[in-house]
Amino acid sequence: MTTPTAPTPGTAAATATAAPARAATGTPDALPSAPVEIAELDLERPDVLRRPGRGEVFTPNGRVLALVRRGGRPLGLVTADPGPHPGSSPGTHPGSRPGAGSVAAGTAAGAAADTAAHDPAGPYRALLAAAARELDLDSGPEPPARAPADEPLVSVVVCTHDRADLLPRSLDALLTGSYRHTELIVVDNAPSDQATELLCRLRYPGRVRYLREPVPGLARARNRGLAVARGRICAFADDDLLIDPGWVAALVDGFRADPRVACVTGLVLPAELDTRAQLALERYCGYAKGFTAHSWSLREPSDDPLFPFATGRLGTGANMAFSTAVLRAIGGFDPATSTGTPARGGEDLLAFLQVLTHGRTVAYRPDALVWHPHRRSMDALNTQVFGFGVGFGAYLAAATRHQPRLLAALLARVPRGVRQTLHRGTPAGDRRDPLMAHLGRLELLGLLYGPLCYLRSLRMQRRADTPPRP
Repeated sequence: MTTPTAPTPGTAAATATAAPARAATGTPDALPSAPVEIAELDLERPDVLRRPGRGEVFTPNGRVLALVRRGGRPLGLVTADPGPHPGSSPGTHPGSRPGAGSVAAGTAAGAAADTAAHDPAGPYRALLAAAARELDLDSGPEPPARAPADEPLVSVVVCTHDRADLLPRSLDALLTGSYRHTELIVVDNAPSDQATELLCRLRYPGRVRYLREPVPGLARARNRGLAVARGRICAFADDDLLIDPGWVAALVDGFRADPRVACVTGLVLPAELDTRAQLALERYCGYAKGFTAHSWSLREPSDDPLFPFATGRLGTGANMAFSTAVLRAIGGFDPATSTGTPARGGEDLLAFLQVLTHGRTVAYRPDALVWHPHRRSMDALNTQVFGFGVGFGAYLAAATRHQPRLLAALLARVPRGVRQTLHRGTPAGDRRDPLMAHLGRLELLGLLYGPLCYLRSLRMQRRADTPPRP
């Protein structure tokens, strides 16, 4: 698991350039407060709802959170209800306020409960009405025409650990995607058996390159894939994702738009919102960064005082790609960070920071889309949020170790970062949600532990790299 939005200190040295807005920005208290079915609705086929990842067609049985697309391009998220439920009053939904809508870092939409309870077309009409009301359906540039001769080779690295049951979903999506000039590399990180190796060799012979990285740690696994990548672009995907068919092509377009771009990140949406823990994660932070394209660099000052340290705002390791040459030039990923080490994460955030301090640009492309399955239990959520804090603290320690000159700027911004963490997910006004406050305290506690965890991880990595005495 990779670290989502980084909640803490930054510096005012990054610039963000936005494309035309495609959707309004939502607020934490506008998120769904009860389970919803996740769907995709393309305006070119408004009578069809699909499961996330452009999957099978289905008819919803309850409230729906739908990604609205036009010709494949994501425009925003809207919610709607197929009709009144028993015991609910007109215009309301069980477990929500009137008009409650939509999304983390995305868009808001009112619920439409005025359709007939058993009208088969009700969900589609309600979603289309919400989309017309809440989204700017005409904005956003058309995707650039793609010349086949100009398509660079993309190395896609999928790191995995004992997930042979989930891995085929990601691999199948990558192999059938719209961008064909790819090589697919699976890195098996400290496996407990041969299941993943057998899966790659028997199900994907000649189509997937299998590598084994015996030392635990996601950063080590990613570096293993980076070392053999032949592509001009090296993309990284988690092993449990639902990957959109146009994901790789959208990443490539992000590099093509500006020769200074050395990293492209993309949109990460929830694959399901069935449990209280999944809803709480979206409300607290989520992975989505909105539906507007951005780019960041250090060439101009920024009015955001948390950059460049708060690089979680640029994207997440679940959906990122780099210029292979630049990523190698900055030393790849720090193996003392990441999942699978005491540091628990941060290697993606550090890589984003190093790209910026290397004088290059990081770009965010919402059309580079993947769907992420959130953890389902509250215990797992608590562990995850604590890990977010640990990973971010480890990242900050690693950043100052790699570039000591950043320490003064970082220390000056610690108070603001702490306040932001404690108030993350707080509803508007003076009200405090006890769960959001609890998660904020957990993350802050993890943040305090992070530097110590990084030092511990650093010692472990050095021991792992020390050859045994004869």
